Amino acid sequence: MTATLKDFLSDCEELGTLRLIVTSSAAVLEARGAIQKLFYAELPKGKYANMHTDVFEFHLNMDAIKRVKFEEGESKRGNFTTYAIRFLDEKDEPALSAFLQWGKPGEYEPGQVETWQALREQYGEVWEPAPVEAL
Repeated sequence: MTATLKDFLSDCEELGTLRLIVTSSAAVLEARGAIQKLFYAELPKGKYANMHTDVFEFHLNMDAIKRVKFEEGESKRGNFTTYAIRFLDEKDEPALSAFLQWGKPGEYEPGQVETWQALREQYGEVWEPAPVEAL
């Protein structure tokens, strides 16, 4: 597939509420929200997808994402399936994780799991985005 990360992020708007997670060596930051109203900027460090909400800002260097991986797992707390999209860097480590967000544990928004599954079917379980040429 020759889609870019910009194309993929646009498709992710249909996922609804997500838990966006970024982990460093010293901290974990989790924010709950939908990917929506993205805007793009080209900076010396790379091409960025950006989003501003009332409670957080999101800036993703699309040039640094080398692969996207869909993962199903079991919840660490509770007995239900989790659905994640991992945005992997050049070390094949998650630069960003996006989990489908539930109301109560194991409950997802209507159609959310089906949309995640359709994206996995469209892009493949592991996908390498084409470079974003111009913004």
